Amino acid sequence: MSSFVTCCGPAAGRIICTSACVDEGAAWLANHDPAFARALAQCGPLPLRRKPDGFGQLLSAIVSQQVSVASANAIWQRLTEAQLTTPSQIMAATEDDLRSAGLSRQKIRYSIALAQEAIDFEALRDLPTQEVITVLTKVTGVGVWTAEIYAMFSLGRADVFAPGDLALQEAAKALFDLPERPKERELRQLAEAWSPWRSVAARILWAYYHVAKDREGIR
Repeated sequence: MSSFVTCCGPAAGRIICTSACVDEGAAWLANHDPAFARALAQCGPLPLRRKPDGFGQLLSAIVSQQVSVASANAIWQRLTEAQLTTPSQIMAATEDDLRSAGLSRQKIRYSIALAQEAIDFEALRDLPTQEVITVLTKVTGVGVWTAEIYAMFSLGRADVFAPGDLALQEAAKALFDLPERPKERELRQLAEAWSPWRSVAARILWAYYHVAKDREGIR
């Protein structure tokens, strides 16, 4: 059964599949740390942010690497219009086709590597999160951030975080009044206190980033 509709599993752990799951996590975090309660008071209800799983979503995550939300949305729209969002379409395309849709030379290489990998995306649904990240990061161009974002949104894992995300780092600095933006390792350690709802903590921080900076933190 798809993890998109299943809220728990023996290996996958708790799955966020409805807004009620997000609300439950937000309430836990607000009770756990008053900083989250303050953030929620400013941000309002959090979005579910669940997405389907599969090749297209991981390709979309690659598109989002190191570009603004607006740029990523524009490139993804062009790929969709050009029908370049499946493994067979990527493999059949020329580099000029992919470049015309907005992919950089590096992301063309990553997209082709992903198409060639032939990942069993259904099997990922039942794996522990760390194993999911291990499988995905074997693909050229899929780093830990991309794998964590996929686990968070496409697989709905409730207890995964993406400390390499700059928006999360900036939001954490502002919310917790840190002297400087935390590095990935420092933020990963900080986030351990937010388990078992680290994915919801990320949603709060992205929402807080949007309020504090008036910018979107994630697609």
